[in-house]
Amino acid sequence: MNVTTPHAFTTVGTFAQQLSSTRRGARLARLLTAAELRAWQVSPSVVERAEQIVAELAANAALHGRVQGRDFRLALRLDPAAGLLRIAVTDARGDHVPAAAPDFKTGPDSETGRGLLIVTALADRWAWEPYPPGGKTVWAEIDTSTVHGPQQMDGVD
Repeated sequence: MNVTTPHAFTTVGTFAQQLSSTRRGARLARLLTAAELRAWQVSPSVVERAEQIVAELAANAALHGRVQGRDFRLALRLDPAAGLLRIAVTDARGDHVPAAAPDFKTGPDSETGRGLLIVTALADRWAWEPYPPGGKTVWAEIDTSTVHGPQQMDGVD
């Protein structure tokens, strides 16, 4: 009986898509990320982390980075040789930049304000950079060579 094993994705994979700066666009970003990473045969634990990171960054782009008539851009870059997945979300509001250290003073009943806390917990590193002429790119990286589950946040079970 011949059994073939799937071949791991060995070349650098890239994906980029412009999406509307709406809740629907943010949801589509998450769904496209999951579909693309599964097609690249990325481990399920990395797909789950990336999906949540994209959900938060895309929601922030649609909510805080929105400029009427302007889209946001989702970009994924998987480099299996380096063991790295880079997620980048670019929006049109360079004047609304994320805090270097997320503000963890969100009230317990608040429906917003935890996005960057989640990104901090799930990504191995993240930051932002200007995107001329007036936008910004928020990026997050996941080390895929050391596959592990989501990191535990202090005080959160």
